[in-house]
Amino acid sequence: MHAFHISRRAVLAGTAAAAAAVSLPVTQGRAQAAATPAKGGYRWRNAVQGGTGFVTGVLFHPSCRGLAYLRTDIGGAYRWDDRTGRWIPLTDHLGWDDWNLLGVEAVAVDPAHPNRVYLALGAYTQSWAGNGAVLRSEDRGATWRRTDLTVKLGGNEDGRGCGERLLVDPRDSDTLWLGTRHDGLLKSTDRGATWKAVSFPATPSAIGQGITLLVAAGRSVYAGWGDSDGTSGQPNLYRTSDGTTWEAVPGRPTGAAAKVPIRAAYDRHTRELYVSYANAPGPNGQVDGSVHKLRTANGKWTEVTPVKPGGATADGSADSFGYGGVAVDARRPGTVVVSTNNRWAEIDTVFRSTNGGRTWTSMKDEAVLDVSETPYLKWGGDKPKFGWWIQALALDPYDSKHIVYGTGATLYGTRDLKHWAPQIRGVEEASIRQLISPPTGEAHLLSGSGDIGVMYHERLTASPSRGMASNPVFGTSTGLSLAPAKPSYVVRAGWGEHGNGAHSNDGGKTWTPFKTQPDVAKSAPGPIATNADGSVLLWSFGTANPGYRSADNGATWTEVASFPKGAAPIADPVDPTRFYAYDTTTGTVFASTDSGRTFTARATGLSTGDTEFQLVAAPGRTGDLWLSLKGNGLYRSTDAGATLAKVGSCHASHTLGFGKAAEGASYPAIYMVGATDTITAVYRSDDEAKTWTRINDDRHQWGWTGAAITGDPRVYGRVFVATNGRGVQYGEPA
Repeated sequence: MHAFHISRRAVLAGTAAAAAAVSLPVTQGRAQAAATPAKGGYRWRNAVQGGTGFVTGVLFHPSCRGLAYLRTDIGGAYRWDDRTGRWIPLTDHLGWDDWNLLGVEAVAVDPAHPNRVYLALGAYTQSWAGNGAVLRSEDRGATWRRTDLTVKLGGNEDGRGCGERLLVDPRDSDTLWLGTRHDGLLKSTDRGATWKAVSFPATPSAIGQGITLLVAAGRSVYAGWGDSDGTSGQPNLYRTSDGTTWEAVPGRPTGAAAKVPIRAAYDRHTRELYVSYANAPGPNGQVDGSVHKLRTANGKWTEVTPVKPGGATADGSADSFGYGGVAVDARRPGTVVVSTNNRWAEIDTVFRSTNGGRTWTSMKDEAVLDVSETPYLKWGGDKPKFGWWIQALALDPYDSKHIVYGTGATLYGTRDLKHWAPQIRGVEEASIRQLISPPTGEAHLLSGSGDIGVMYHERLTASPSRGMASNPVFGTSTGLSLAPAKPSYVVRAGWGEHGNGAHSNDGGKTWTPFKTQPDVAKSAPGPIATNADGSVLLWSFGTANPGYRSADNGATWTEVASFPKGAAPIADPVDPTRFYAYDTTTGTVFASTDSGRTFTARATGLSTGDTEFQLVAAPGRTGDLWLSLKGNGLYRSTDAGATLAKVGSCHASHTLGFGKAAEGASYPAIYMVGATDTITAVYRSDDEAKTWTRINDDRHQWGWTGAAITGDPRVYGRVFVATNGRGVQYGEPA
């Protein structure tokens, strides 16, 4: 699942407002840098986790067997490759300046032209986010042309799991419709190259959902409207039969259970349109819902809700939920599937009917779930859940037993209506926060993520066999640190219901919670660091709270009044008595030489105001510090922070890490997300930042990558890059 993973401070300038078409891939937003490209290039792959994020939509092509598309809220779009059984990422070419376009609002295919596909991109509609864009392809997403819009889209906002807001008109393949949240209905008559607003009967409101779905029913197009209050006086479903005039659909259901149309599916055999509803757009906040069908030939509505929300559970609590996905069987008239959503008490399910909704069977009741390929889906327990946030639901038009549904973390699929397993290979959607590549041991990577905590990657090509780190289980990881002189010792911190910190004595394979923790840890867990030999811990808790220190493995904690509030503690990799921190409120480096008991100011007068500035220490050296100040450049200190000098070869530095030195070099390889001239990219330096080599390329950019980067201390050239929605990318010289 995903919340808003990028803060406003990370936001860069949005896309241009003009609806101009450009060829892709292109260098996004800035001119090509002068840095030398890597000789022979780099090969980029994901360190496999297996999904880990909200699948907001999945769409089988209606006239091409084995072709499907998948969309996510912050991780871009994918195409299913039936030959390899993998999803192929389609939007990795979007770069730093286009981070907002990794949120996919909608996907559209052309039933008459299987090679055509369209994407409506844009994560946020707030003022600090850029405008949306439409990508169009004639080769299933291998190459794209792009039109920048003058409006914003909300692919990572409430309602992101609603139906497709982009549609190829059933009467004319050159005509497309795009429903927006705040700007009404847009229309293109040149296959998405240009767009203009057209008349639509409903007026957007502060609710901010606007058009929630567009679906073809025969030669007509239906549009769901999410800004209605659900009464008969405010319609929430419209249609056009001529592509020009829109009218409210008469006889539609009303009330809280039918307030927001979530998704719709048309059975061409029975000429019936099925619509799922909820009291809110979701994925959260739904407590009521219903399912109805419209016989389009005569306008008759029939309620076919499988189970009405609001009943009592076994423990007496309310069984509250809405309805989410709906799909029909193209081969069997009257066969339809529909999902519940936000059903936490009884757990969400998919209902299936073979008689037009007269009776239903809950597929969860007989389901056998196999998550052996992605063990984290057990969530630290013994058994996986059938799912939650089920709004994406699709039925293969060429195989009546092939059903898939998205959850907040994966895409489940079945081929026999009973046995389900993640159909997620190739999809990686985690928002990565921390990366460690240990110098010894089985694993070459430990990762800390939003929503799924910490993982121990014993292999880079398979989802970690231990799943999420447990004892305790975290949601979002806020800190991860390894003791360089004792690499078997690792500590982590994060958001959790059963403790917020833990330590490991086997390199991160197994964990033990701290015996105690400061009271503030539950409400504000922040970064944590262990010193060089693992004998002292420092834990930070936000700008309103002091830091805390433990010298007994978390059994007791002592306040450190002189530690700069909100700073991330950094341990010296050699001297266990030294810690460092950068205070972004004053632009000052602080240091401790008494094992974290006290801190004193060192260099000052540096950049302020951005909590994403990063201080790191070079491995195997004492007092060798590097400070990334984003657009203000990169600074280095070789005297433990007493003085810092700006690195002249670097225009901007967002995150920096180290790996094994090049052959014949005495200093570790440096890896950076930053800019040596003007383009933000991934770079490597083998000569202490005197010169840089760009090691990613225009096809591998992944939007915003400013959280973390590290090299492998055992493999020269290997680098791990944290992305905000495309998991851990790792590159090696080709």
